[in-house]
Amino acid sequence: MVETIAGVRIPDSALAREATELVRDVAEPLLFDHSRRVFLFGSLRGLRARLRFDSELLYVGAMFHDLGLTERYRRTDQRFEIDGADEARRFLHAHGVTGEPADRVWTAVALHTTPEIPLHMAPEVALVTRGVELDVLGIGYHAVSDEQRAAVVAAHPRPDFKNRILAAFTEGIQDRPDTTFGNVKADVLGHFVPDFVPGDFVEVIKNSDWPE
Repeated sequence: MVETIAGVRIPDSALAREATELVRDVAEPLLFDHSRRVFLFGSLRGLRARLRFDSELLYVGAMFHDLGLTERYRRTDQRFEIDGADEARRFLHAHGVTGEPADRVWTAVALHTTPEIPLHMAPEVALVTRGVELDVLGIGYHAVSDEQRAAVVAAHPRPDFKNRILAAFTEGIQDRPDTTFGNVKADVLGHFVPDFVPGDFVEVIKNSDWPE
């Protein structure tokens, strides 16, 4: 049965169904519901802007975008965004989606916490970021109607979401603090990890091996 939320049709292909089950199996309900909202809000932003986008690719990007915060898929040697991006591409390759489409999803996941740049790229890349920005930061809150927002949240509730997502971010990145250099997640560790010392771009330049 096709599922429609706030006027947005959830992809019902075998690939999309398997993506749904994978994320449901490895992620807490907090991240599962957040990922579905990212797809829905991203789709609503895309429809309002009259963008042509591949709903299935957007769905995989949205569902995998925080996979690097889960216990099964998080590593300690790279940014959590890359964990999810790598797994999304492996998943797509296993389902026969290769080349540029798979790379497009990789980019959408890898750049979803990078301000501005994704918004100038392919629609699927931009809309994963649009969905994340709306659900986490409230950017574009009024770009969807009150009715649409209510329908999305009714289907995928967000109880105490602000505090709980910050806790999930902290848990997922506290063992790899160096990977937050130059990105927004350094702010998370700065708030919630007492001994965290952020990297300093100016000091990196001054202390490089160059004599001048």
